[in-house]
Amino acid sequence: MNKSLKKLTAILLTVCLALALCACSSGGSSTSQGTDQSQPASEGQTTKAAQETGPAADDQAQSAETAAQTADTGVETADTAVEAADTAVSQTASTSATVAAAEQAEAINYLALVNKLNPLPEGWEDALETVHMTNSIGDDVEVEKKAYDAYLLLKEDLEKEGIYVDLDSARRSVAEQQRIMDDFTEKYGADYALKTVAQPGYSEHHTGLALDLYLIIDGKDVVENEDMIQYPEIWETIHSKLADYGFILRYLENKEHITGYGYEPWHIRYVDDVNVAKEIMASGVTLEGWLGAVNETDVEIDYGTSEIFTPEELAEAAIQIKCTFAGWKGCELHSLRYVGDEADKEENLQWLNSLNEEAGYTHVAEFLTDFHSPVEAGGAWEPDQEYKDYQWWLGRTDDGGWEVVTSGY
Repeated sequence: MNKSLKKLTAILLTVCLALALCACSSGGSSTSQGTDQSQPASEGQTTKAAQETGPAADDQAQSAETAAQTADTGVETADTAVEAADTAVSQTASTSATVAAAEQAEAINYLALVNKLNPLPEGWEDALETVHMTNSIGDDVEVEKKAYDAYLLLKEDLEKEGIYVDLDSARRSVAEQQRIMDDFTEKYGADYALKTVAQPGYSEHHTGLALDLYLIIDGKDVVENEDMIQYPEIWETIHSKLADYGFILRYLENKEHITGYGYEPWHIRYVDDVNVAKEIMASGVTLEGWLGAVNETDVEIDYGTSEIFTPEELAEAAIQIKCTFAGWKGCELHSLRYVGDEADKEENLQWLNSLNEEAGYTHVAEFLTDFHSPVEAGGAWEPDQEYKDYQWWLGRTDDGGWEVVTSGY
């Protein structure tokens, strides 16, 4: 029952009660007067009935007034109860919203580390709130809501500098990543798929916080990696603005042994807190290093001299080693060096091709590394040991790429 209806009901009850009391009082007075008609009272006197009736009427009037006051009090009490109920409902709704927001904030940790060693946190996909957008190519892109809002502000700022970007990709579900893995396995084999596709559940794109940008140059979409890398000055400007909107550059140059991925100027990561983003970007460390998940080290690299491979080609081979090394939990890579052209001989080539008969390698490269094993025992390593001259064998494919074929002493 609403407040208006309650108030109307109380008023009607008050009126009815007052009328009833008045009727009772009037009836009592007639009866008394009729009884005492034969004995009229002198002036200034009252009969016994009148004396009795007068106070009774007064009492009844007083009772009516009290009833009216009680009814008014009832109305006020009803109003108070209604208001209290409304307040309770409002407070409950507010509390529910606060709890829901707290649960969302707890479920979505914007500093969550997802990489080759750390899976997507449990319950993430259920708690994730995303939006969909259509890019200039016509592709649908799904992004975590706050990350997308921040991206729009970044995009607006860049356009003031004459730089135009769009989103190539963002969130991929674990199920979608599994489909990609299955497709690559079917087309190219399990070994190739494992080397080129992130394991389902271990891709940062699952978070919805990792965004891949592409450039729009003179009104044309530049989406291929090899084409985008040709604009270092544009990327430098983009990177200088990332932290202002809560983003960091995720895969840094020369940090492949930490992140597990080569340098990607287009891959940015939303961490929400602008101050944290600025601290990470200013430090020059990876998210792994900033979070203390690894003891971040620089790697001393020596490519020596080669008459077969260019320094750029050897650098590409080294990146493959470093990306593989990132999966060695707790290990710290200290140095990496090219052994020399003497490893690229026929018997070694035949040996590598025997290990992967479908590859058809055309060249061989051998590298040596020094690294420190984890302090805690685990896996194939002795705990807290320095490993020297650890071998890595790579095969070069027809398209000029490199694959780590095997490693070990």
